[in-house]
Amino acid sequence: MGTAMQLYSFFNSSTSYRVRIALALKGLPADYHGVNIRTGEHRAADYAELNAARVVPTLVDGDFTLGQSMAILDYLDQRHPEPRLIPLEPRMRARVLELANVIACDMHPVNNLRILKYLQGPLALSAAQKDAWYAHWAAEGFEAVERLLARHGGEGPWCFGDAPTLADVCLVPQVANALRAGCDLTPYARVMAVHAHAEQHPAFIAARPQAQPDYQP
Repeated sequence: MGTAMQLYSFFNSSTSYRVRIALALKGLPADYHGVNIRTGEHRAADYAELNAARVVPTLVDGDFTLGQSMAILDYLDQRHPEPRLIPLEPRMRARVLELANVIACDMHPVNNLRILKYLQGPLALSAAQKDAWYAHWAAEGFEAVERLLARHGGEGPWCFGDAPTLADVCLVPQVANALRAGCDLTPYARVMAVHAHAEQHPAFIAARPQAQPDYQP
């Protein structure tokens, strides 16, 4: 397969987690480079040369460098379509993208580490206020995801059927974030059933934060 791709990742980054899951599902090797966003390594000049937004993840595939997890996931699906994560059939494709974008566009941005740091830094919110912010937006998002799964998810163990899609790739890291933040996810039975199923899958196990070389307890 030639030279392995390079993945610049942070173990606890849910966007990096998405890409790690996709690489594992597709059986694609990638050399791992930890970028500690807690200590500001993503703001270093050499990393900014790789990633214009100075965020993780970044994927380097030969002479091609790409940031933003959703763009990376689409790129991987186009270049390595088996197993396909974004369906070709128009209506199922739309359903998968609908749920994935609730997470990627509505939920993740307001719970991002840099947003939470800004709340406690320049805006001087207390830890309790920050946690309330997180819990509020997590609940709003998971309520929407739960409704989508109830309406369109079907009977399979994954979000949409018998195989993981982009929806699952986005959902599992977001659940992991919320659990780490102490959110109560018991109201979201379908969400948690998908998460529990994914937790037994080898690709999702390999991609989890604890399995990464830069993991810190």
